[in-house]
Amino acid sequence: MSRGGPSIRFPPSPPRRRGRLLTDVDGNTFIDFAGGIGSLNAGHCPPAVVEALKDQLDRYLHPSFHVVMYEPYVALAEKLNEITPGSHRKKTFFLNSGAEAVENAVKIARKYTGRRAVISFERGFHGRTYMAMSLTSKVKPYKNGFGPFAPDTYKMPYPYYYRSPHGMTPEETDDYILRKFEDLFLSEVPGEEVAAVIMEPVQGEGGFVIPSARFVQGVKALCDRYGILFIADEVQTGFGRTGKNFAMEHFGVVPDLMTMSKSIAAGLPISAVTGRADIMDAPGVGEIGGTYGGSPLGCVAALKVIEMLEEQRLAERAALIGNVVSERFRRLQQEVDRIGDIRSLGAMCAMELVKDPAGKEPDKELTNRVLQEAYRNGVIVMGAGLYGNVIRFLSPLVITDEQLAEGLDVLEQALRTCAGANHGA
Repeated sequence: MSRGGPSIRFPPSPPRRRGRLLTDVDGNTFIDFAGGIGSLNAGHCPPAVVEALKDQLDRYLHPSFHVVMYEPYVALAEKLNEITPGSHRKKTFFLNSGAEAVENAVKIARKYTGRRAVISFERGFHGRTYMAMSLTSKVKPYKNGFGPFAPDTYKMPYPYYYRSPHGMTPEETDDYILRKFEDLFLSEVPGEEVAAVIMEPVQGEGGFVIPSARFVQGVKALCDRYGILFIADEVQTGFGRTGKNFAMEHFGVVPDLMTMSKSIAAGLPISAVTGRADIMDAPGVGEIGGTYGGSPLGCVAALKVIEMLEEQRLAERAALIGNVVSERFRRLQQEVDRIGDIRSLGAMCAMELVKDPAGKEPDKELTNRVLQEAYRNGVIVMGAGLYGNVIRFLSPLVITDEQLAEGLDVLEQALRTCAGANHGA
């Protein structure tokens, strides 16, 4: 491929995709453990979604909700108000991408609070538009050469228990980071000038790093103390992926605002911001929105995906998938000394590869070899992490037990082959 332009992880151009599999132009079939980077929880081309789209195509394409109100937009907004965490009164509006949802959540938070600053977390990923990129915490490939970035954005550490400094326990790590907030408010920006803290409940591009409920609740308590809004970025974690409809449900925290996209509509471009009604009402007419936000096609697809999520109990299925994957990874970890850590919340699973278990030095090269070896043997899986040494699992939640087992066999053999003489037992 050429040097410039967007990155393409694997060569095949898949003209046909159904359920859990994809087929390239040469007729080769692959088991999909990448799921469109988490956008295909309901699988490739779910028949119910396809039929809803065909029906909508015969009605109208896009009159724009800012001009003419249409029923799918209202129905989806009402559904998200119903199923997102919290019993308070909510409102929802729609955009095109996760990054656009993040941008608008920040706008709403600033408008409501009258404050300027926004805090995100190290290793967090929130998108590639300028505010979202400013909140993102990885220089290459996301930020290098694109500065200057949006002002009044600040980053805090995020618990990474596998790499906690100085041998800290998880509880000590949580306490240390929460104390650092107070330091930030003394050294960089007063807490009274912070509009929002934005957090991925599980860091996606950052390597599927999972905090404790204690930490997330501590951040929310700190936000409440200073009048700061808490924004949950559920773009990758939402719609059943973690074993709950939304990952925040694992932590006992109700966010003030939530951003969603990816698996909301089986891969169609639509995103959402849902939040407390009084907060969502802060912007005036015309201050938030976009011509294509809330496309009728995206809305009807999302309504069918949520119907699938509920009727097929896909969140429960995610929990079962996660148990199978993490158990297999942990058994393999006993034999292959290059597997440093296993992390899982529902079907959001990862294994971190290192050069040695004692030093924990990241092994990006081994990770890339494993990904390519798995691809050569019919499984598409992706990497992640600040150091590029994490293999992440994001298969559609509709994957069959047989396809899951076959794909894991391939991934396991790829790791054994590439680790070579470095695996023990």
